[in-house]
Amino acid sequence: MKELGDIKSTYPVFEKNGDLAELIGTVLGDGHIYRHPRCDSLRITGDASKMGFVNRSAKLVKAVFDKKPTVLKVLRSNAMTITIYERNISKRLGIPHGSRKDLNYILPKWIVRSRPFTIRFLRGLYEAEGSLCYHPPTSTHKLFFANKNQHLLKLVATLVEGLGFTQNTYINKVQVSRKAEVQELKNLIQFRSY
Repeated sequence: MKELGDIKSTYPVFEKNGDLAELIGTVLGDGHIYRHPRCDSLRITGDASKMGFVNRSAKLVKAVFDKKPTVLKVLRSNAMTITIYERNISKRLGIPHGSRKDLNYILPKWIVRSRPFTIRFLRGLYEAEGSLCYHPPTSTHKLFFANKNQHLLKLVATLVEGLGFTQNTYINKVQVSRKAEVQELKNLIQFRSY
């Protein structure tokens, strides 16, 4: 299989670009990295009714890994999975195997130092774990990122403020509520723009 080019013989470091930054955000939100005896697997789970997210995530995986992922509908469920198997996925993405519930994720400096990469990283997180709410009777606007990992919430709050937005942090979410800022942040990260 290696001779045919179906299996890579080397696994180089990923190119540091916007696609990688967004994929890291997506994996931290809706992804999971499994350890197997000879390789790792990356699985991103999305809602089958939100195929824009599923298709975009599959496209990001293809762009970063240069390998087409498997996209499947989960039986008796409304879930879709995007899966890829390869060596050293965890090490190359800088995200540990297993649960990230209490992970104190340190954002790579190449993302922190670049506004465009920070925006793409936030897009990945918001596409995976974000919501946009508008309630016409009260003219309430909310764009929020929800997660149980307190370290990740703090990171998102810091990045959102660093981009010039006013945010409020609650137990399990970071929320932007000012009408103009909600629209501006939505447009900046291209939230749900497929």
